[in-house]
Amino acid sequence: MAPSVLITGASGYTGSRLARRLLRDGWIVHVIARPSSNLAPLTDMIDKVRVHYYQGTTESMLRIVGEAKPDIVAHLASFASVTYRSQDIHAMLHSNVIFGADLMEAMMRHKVYNLINTGTFSQHYDHLPYNPNSLYAASKQAFEDIARYYLESSPLRCITLTLFDSYGPKDPRNKIVNLLYNAYVTGEPLATTPGEQLLDMVYIDDVVQAYTLAASRLLRGTAEPHEKYAVSSRNPLTLRRLVALFEEEVGAKLKVVWGAKPYREREIMVPWTEGSLLPDWHPQVDIRTGIKLYLADKGCAP
Repeated sequence: MAPSVLITGASGYTGSRLARRLLRDGWIVHVIARPSSNLAPLTDMIDKVRVHYYQGTTESMLRIVGEAKPDIVAHLASFASVTYRSQDIHAMLHSNVIFGADLMEAMMRHKVYNLINTGTFSQHYDHLPYNPNSLYAASKQAFEDIARYYLESSPLRCITLTLFDSYGPKDPRNKIVNLLYNAYVTGEPLATTPGEQLLDMVYIDDVVQAYTLAASRLLRGTAEPHEKYAVSSRNPLTLRRLVALFEEEVGAKLKVVWGAKPYREREIMVPWTEGSLLPDWHPQVDIRTGIKLYLADKGCAP
């Protein structure tokens, strides 16, 4: 019988790519959405996945997990923002903490004991085991702390994948590669920081591969109760170098205004390097190849 997965955050970029990959690999895919979720990223597979709607209550999560009865839960949903407004705090904490606590409680009630959690390198400011660079990072750690209770009190096994900067085709996010592409096609100036911060860029297919390998590890029963791995390129580059590579691939000079923006408070200048890589995983797509693939999808590769 095909394995089944319940994915949170499947309407996001990484979650939708993971859902597509697992469908291709023959998995039964369930996804959790909110009534207000934009399911456009799932349009081409909406008839192949089972969508369950979370109503913001523990009871609705209990129903969802009971209906899905997944072999594994892949938890990617989050309110991801390094900068925020004060009025965002409740939404952030509900998405990153309460939603996750509801999920864990429902998993325990229905004896679902395999979890892939998603962490962020921004939980490790100044290369410390834990030092959040933002409230977002703190809320991600808060969920890990809640998960620790369930790990200690049940047969739960959890693999946390710490993500860095991902990119790839059809990415709707306001991320750096998309900003560079927009500057290229419009010819408009792009205001940036001085550009000396290091970026750990990981191509989306490599990120998704990490989730599939983590799922296999859990299904084989070879994972320890809680394992944590970095999904890192192991080859960070400065923003200035990234811009130079992009310019080389498009054959044009961008109007980058260096220093027009200050570094953010608690800007991570050098990404965390202490995490171990997931066994049998290493990035297949280097940054230059990734930019080529991104541009080819746009139909503008030279």
